[in-house]
Amino acid sequence: MRILLTGSKGQLGRCFKDRLPEDWEIIAADSATLDITDAAAVLNMARSFQPDAIVNAAAYTAVDQAESEHDKAFTVNGTAVHNLAAAARTVKARFIHVSTDYVFGGNSKTPYTETSLPEPAGVYGKSKLAGELLALAAHPDSVILRTAWVFSEHGNNFVKTMLRLAAERSELSVVSDQIGNPTYAGDLAQAMIDILRRPAAPRGIYHFCGDKPVSWYEFAERIFQTAAGHNPDFKAPVLHAIGTEAYPTPAPRPSYSVLDCNKIRTELDIAPSDWQKALGEVVKQLAG
Repeated sequence: MRILLTGSKGQLGRCFKDRLPEDWEIIAADSATLDITDAAAVLNMARSFQPDAIVNAAAYTAVDQAESEHDKAFTVNGTAVHNLAAAARTVKARFIHVSTDYVFGGNSKTPYTETSLPEPAGVYGKSKLAGELLALAAHPDSVILRTAWVFSEHGNNFVKTMLRLAAERSELSVVSDQIGNPTYAGDLAQAMIDILRRPAAPRGIYHFCGDKPVSWYEFAERIFQTAAGHNPDFKAPVLHAIGTEAYPTPAPRPSYSVLDCNKIRTELDIAPSDWQKALGEVVKQLAG
């Protein structure tokens, strides 16, 4: 199988490359090698390489910065997604795109399903929703994977931030009234590969995320417990639970963005991310 991967230097892109089957061929593109906002460049690349699938792991993810960079967020998360999906359709390739729990407003009390009404509150979520709609409009057979709270051994993420702050501070305040699903990027990458392996290509929107929802405060607790289990000399900072109002940010955050993963489990036999198991491996690797 021939894969054109975008966002190859991000944590999801790197995890995807790590797990790529040996007999698959890949062009791993980043912003320096392919400008996905340039429709002609994307189409030329697709026509030249003739991939069986285009996997889009690229995104504008600066949630707060997006509030003041509306056009940039929509260009990368919307227009560029349309370019990739359209190119995939032109060369008769599958298209897999990654979206986010931030397409939801966070006012629900039960997990969001694929048919729940999107109501993004901030520019980032609105731009990602635009990308979903543009992908499906350009290539109706696209697969959209909504995920959440992604972490890994690569790049910048909450796990790395907490471990860094633990080495710098004796006390930390972490928001306890925002609930979501931590997701290991390696598990998400494997889910994408498993989808691509299927002879009958699925289509539409699927949720894929961690199996146990927690608050950011509970996630931080688990990170420090895991670190202490791997290193008896690890000193966890004292954690203080705070409300969202005590940690104001330019972009609003959903208070509850738990995703229901039953559809991908029942239709594609893909289990949610066992993020607690993955966290142990990630912390062990970072500590080593």
